[in-house]
Amino acid sequence: MTAVATQQTAAPVDSTAQQQAIAIEIVGVAKQYTSAEENVQAVEHVDLSIRSGEFFSLLGPSGCGKTTTLRMIAGFEEPTAGQILLYGKDMVGVPANHRDLNMVFQSYALFPHMTVFENVAFGLRRRKLPKDEINARVHEMLELVDLKGREKRRPREMSGGQQQRVALARALVNNPRALLLDEPLGALDLKLRQAMQLELKRIQREVGITFVYVTHDQGEALTMSDRIAVMNAGRVEQLGTPREVYESPATRFVADFIGTSNVLTAGATSVDADEALVEPGDGQRVVAPLRGQEPGRELCITVRPEKISLDHEMPEADCRVCGTVEEVVYQGTFTGYTVRTRTGDRMQVHRQNAADSRDIAAVGDTVWLSWARQHSYLIHERPTIPVEESTEATR
Repeated sequence: MTAVATQQTAAPVDSTAQQQAIAIEIVGVAKQYTSAEENVQAVEHVDLSIRSGEFFSLLGPSGCGKTTTLRMIAGFEEPTAGQILLYGKDMVGVPANHRDLNMVFQSYALFPHMTVFENVAFGLRRRKLPKDEINARVHEMLELVDLKGREKRRPREMSGGQQQRVALARALVNNPRALLLDEPLGALDLKLRQAMQLELKRIQREVGITFVYVTHDQGEALTMSDRIAVMNAGRVEQLGTPREVYESPATRFVADFIGTSNVLTAGATSVDADEALVEPGDGQRVVAPLRGQEPGRELCITVRPEKISLDHEMPEADCRVCGTVEEVVYQGTFTGYTVRTRTGDRMQVHRQNAADSRDIAAVGDTVWLSWARQHSYLIHERPTIPVEESTEATR
């Protein structure tokens, strides 16, 4: 098989098919607001390629530029600089109603005087489609979002989760090339929000169109996304799969924003081609694989709380530090320990309550924290190289 394969001539790349694989492309986009007092840079030179059929999330805190970026894709805002391409066609200057996109907002914006059926059919009727086609498409969408049998209800007679499904059905019934969602689950309570995350992912997988989702909730982004762009101060700090941005944060901001992370700051004792070693004394040591990064004079090393073991005796481990327990908090599925190390760092340890939920240390105890070297990551304050496409296959 190998001999035959090596003799075959590679098929030419179909540039048209390759271009069609990218649904939305953002090229050098910036957005600046000017007022009498100051110029505000809301978005600063963002480059993103969103694949056709992908669930793509823009994640970050309030004011990071994620909603402004989404509104520029939708056509509600125009960029100060750059291009926004929809399947290869530049959309800058094209009105929102002429872009083959639909948007779902946090407020749902349903018509209160209309039934569920009328809300979903609204866009189709404006396009003057045949009655039979409208009926068929509306019923198909209501079945998809699990609202079959509720066609005659009005929004006030429905729960928040059901209203959100109506808004989603109304947006999808027009068969847009992409759906933009601006924190649509923000008004729901925690349990319903978690249930709707799985429902949204199921619906996206069934309809097969591109979803671009804006959220400040890292749990939402990790649960639903194929890839995530983590934004901060108008820039993309990291682009990757949920696993990549959680397990391998590129910057200190990403490490802090995505879940809980411990950051150790220290000078390197030695550096070779593969890793940096920190030995602060008293048997303590931390090994950090370089993974292609150039370490500075001072290292910032991150490790996640669930990767750390807690012991009363010094363990034989790649990485180990000693400290004093400052706090013990029972969290249900895990117990959290806050430990002040001898070097002055404050570290969080999450011990799963799988078999035994009893505390293994108390406040004031001297303990050792240890983890495997592959769980140490060197991070930077800001990206030192342009954000690249994820190397991990889309889930």
